Amino acid sequence: MMLKNFGQMEQFVREQSGKKRVALAAAHDADALDSLMMAVDRGIAEAILIGRRKEIVRVLDEMGKDAGDFRIIEEEDDRAAADKAVELVHCGEADMPMKGLMHTSTFMKAILDKEKGLKEEGNLLSQASVFEIPEKDRFIIISDCAVNIDPDLETKIKITENAAALAHTLGIEQPKIAVLSAVEVVNPKIRSTVDAAAMRERLSDRYLIDGPLALDNAIDEAAAHHKGIESPVAGNADILIVPDLWSGNIFSKGLVFFAHLRSAGTLNGLKAPVVMSSRTDTVENKYLSILTAVLQTIR
Repeated sequence: MMLKNFGQMEQFVREQSGKKRVALAAAHDADALDSLMMAVDRGIAEAILIGRRKEIVRVLDEMGKDAGDFRIIEEEDDRAAADKAVELVHCGEADMPMKGLMHTSTFMKAILDKEKGLKEEGNLLSQASVFEIPEKDRFIIISDCAVNIDPDLETKIKITENAAALAHTLGIEQPKIAVLSAVEVVNPKIRSTVDAAAMRERLSDRYLIDGPLALDNAIDEAAAHHKGIESPVAGNADILIVPDLWSGNIFSKGLVFFAHLRSAGTLNGLKAPVVMSSRTDTVENKYLSILTAVLQTIR
């Protein structure tokens, strides 16, 4: 079943899965805790709360929640809280860790710890954002907007593989992948166009992929037709592979803050799903990131 919006995703998860255990590190964070409580109230998750107990209890009380209903693990230090969340996943007491009120770098050090982390040998860690596009009645995935800064060709190929695997969890069996640049022709002075052409050449036997494509002709059929681009991907892309972190970050935040699209952030290429949303994400989008991570555990 191909999922087309977050409403369908929530219904599917509730029908297909029991509650997943989310270990929230540095849980004394009102927004992160609020989003996790949404998942708890909707029957999606069980919460394990790690951090400063007094502050966690206070925030729960302000939300009208009884702290006695939750497992709370006292941990003052942020890194230790992140390590504990990862440890709970390893020992089978939690299904995924979630970042609360701590620096992303601190959380990522626990996730990527060579001995105790969740990095899978041979896999690349990459980020992808899942956007709900109401006017098209479907999802679009954008990657990588937050982890790999200036990826070379080999890294972009692995980012694409991770994004395609994520698309499969959404029920998109053969995702259309557009490798983006500023133009749709190869220009040796624009590295992203050269990389895009190489990716198309190397991955076309495994994926429905095209590039370089400019954003307009990747997502709009009329724009692609106007420029004379004939491609099964052009105008209908399910996945947009951006050239670098800064273009992806600016683009994805523009969709959130200007277009107000609902979105979920994911980390891919790990042993277990990880919930790591931006501090500026809305409570709803943090919840949607939990929802998408839960989906990844069952598909």
